[in-house]
Amino acid sequence: QVHLVEFGGGLVQTGGSLRLFCAASGRPFNDYAMAWFRQAPGKEREWVAAIDDEGTRPKYTESVKGRFTISRGGARNTVYLETNNMKPEDTAVYYCNAIYGNGATALGWGQGTQVTVSS
Repeated sequence: QVHLVEFGGGLVQTGGSLRLFCAASGRPFNDYAMAWFRQAPGKEREWVAAIDDEGTRPKYTESVKGRFTISRGGARNTVYLETNNMKPEDTAVYYCNAIYGNGATALGWGQGTQVTVSS
């Protein structure tokens, strides 16, 4: 069974940056496309960014384009989310997951990592 672990979150001021990390224990996920999601208080979880199994063709939701960058580690078994020029509306718990071609998630959810952007 694969367990996803996210870390790297924290408190940052508006305009600041964080680097989020996603790793897996158990079965590696280097043959999956991977994505980052986030869930703000009182809102549903939303997709943020995705990258294919080879670490190419990143995609982003419109609100983070030009500010966030998704990438994979050399062994493709870690996934990163570089967040820059952060805004208070980026405040959320951030999660990673493997995804199928139709965007459906493939694994159970980890605990996520809290990101708080102060104004």
